[in-house]
Amino acid sequence: MNKIFVCSAFRGDTDDNIRKTKEYCRWIVKECGAIPIAPHLLFPQFLNDNNEEERQLGINMGLELLVDCNELYYFGDRVTQGMATEINKAQEMHIPVHYILENEIKSNQNGNGGFVYEQHLI
Repeated sequence: MNKIFVCSAFRGDTDDNIRKTKEYCRWIVKECGAIPIAPHLLFPQFLNDNNEEERQLGINMGLELLVDCNELYYFGDRVTQGMATEINKAQEMHIPVHYILENEIKSNQNGNGGFVYEQHLI
């Protein structure tokens, strides 16, 4: 199975961003048949994202996971500093980067419980 790195916002409205990231992961499994790799769902469970040293450690560990991914999908209406770091690293490693419009991922909109989405390559 392909592994897709999930690049989306974490800081800000953390609860809403976590909810959205879970939706993105589900979409990747259901619609892409791939394994979502979302470090920002895992590492904040034991690292303090408000501590800059621990945040950077989490970002660095996420970049290590990126190496093993086939693609990076980024989501949302803006690219945060952390997302830009991940996108740039993927491009340096020649990992395909795809922008998936957040407002285009809508569960249960096509009548059969699937997703509607639009994909933009960069």
